[in-house]
Amino acid sequence: MPEIDANDLIDAAREEARLEDFGPDGFREGLGILCESLSLEARLNDLGRFAMRDTLLAALMTRLRVVDWVHRHPELKAESIAAPLIVIGMFRAGTTFLGRLLDQDPANRSLLRWEAGDPVPPPSRSNHRSGRRVDAAQFGVDMLEQMNPAMRAIHHEDADGPTECISVLSQDFKSLSWEAIANVPGYGRWLLAADQHSAYEYHRQVLQVLQSGGVRGRWTLKSPHHAIALEALTAVYPDARLVLVHRDPVVLCASVCSLIRTLSGTFTDADHTEYIAEHWTAMLEESVRRVNTFRDADPEHPIVDVQYADLIGDPLATVRSIYAGCDSELTESARAAIAAYVQSHPKGALGSHHYDVTEYGLDAGELRERFSGYAHRYAVPVEPVRT
Repeated sequence: MPEIDANDLIDAAREEARLEDFGPDGFREGLGILCESLSLEARLNDLGRFAMRDTLLAALMTRLRVVDWVHRHPELKAESIAAPLIVIGMFRAGTTFLGRLLDQDPANRSLLRWEAGDPVPPPSRSNHRSGRRVDAAQFGVDMLEQMNPAMRAIHHEDADGPTECISVLSQDFKSLSWEAIANVPGYGRWLLAADQHSAYEYHRQVLQVLQSGGVRGRWTLKSPHHAIALEALTAVYPDARLVLVHRDPVVLCASVCSLIRTLSGTFTDADHTEYIAEHWTAMLEESVRRVNTFRDADPEHPIVDVQYADLIGDPLATVRSIYAGCDSELTESARAAIAAYVQSHPKGALGSHHYDVTEYGLDAGELRERFSGYAHRYAVPVEPVRT
């Protein structure tokens, strides 16, 4: 199978979508570096080469359709994205669970998995959570979990449920999603040094498109990616209400390594364990550093800190405290919906996720020392390490 080539992908996307304009060219550098890194470093198997090319092509086609829709509906530029509530991390700290809780409030507007990859035309209230596009996205979810059953317990998302913002940022090719599904060191180095403003400008454009169909509310968004791009995030969303979820960093390192090895292992037969352990613990460390730098430079921008233990121990009280920190009120209807969701979705219902830092050549004591500044600053409690 031929190597993955950026120019070939661009030509194929234009031909298949029957559109020409990708909008600003800021996406091209990331696409080129990613394709090079995939070809030279990722050691993809045949399934991986097919899947990565298909995923890249889909991202480019979605971008073409978004840009075309905006050109044909210039009034979208006046759509306001006011004071979104954005969960910014940390990795594997319960952000998916928190996103689902926030999605229960009828006043909120989540970014759903299906619409992140297929936002045009924008959904209406009648097809927001059901219909052909939702079914197609669910088929993709089911197929991935059939190929890699462990993913269901580690990180399951329904097509009609909340997803990560990385799904949209990937369409500007500045996204941790690409590193999650393939081991691409060259792209990873580039991403940390890149100016990510264009990705967030595109992200806002997608949200404008999505809400223009009539499904509105306060946007509640989430992704650990935001922790490495807070300057760009807050430049585009200056009134964003930020939420930072904390968890024992030893557990975070073990869990994220397990997730990445499981997900990327679908698309390679090579053993990337050493790289995963080194890269993703460093990524967590860099996320902490960038969050601290942002807070120290802009102490007036509020960030609500949440402990994982509190989120799991008393979800409803945690959401109430988040709302209070964001100058919002949890209504009785929202409280009842969240309580009902918690009752009907017990922890572990989709299976258990087992992980151990020693599987990745990591030492718990060394990690605890390495992240001692983070744990001390945010009073993060030590959690029993699951094995």
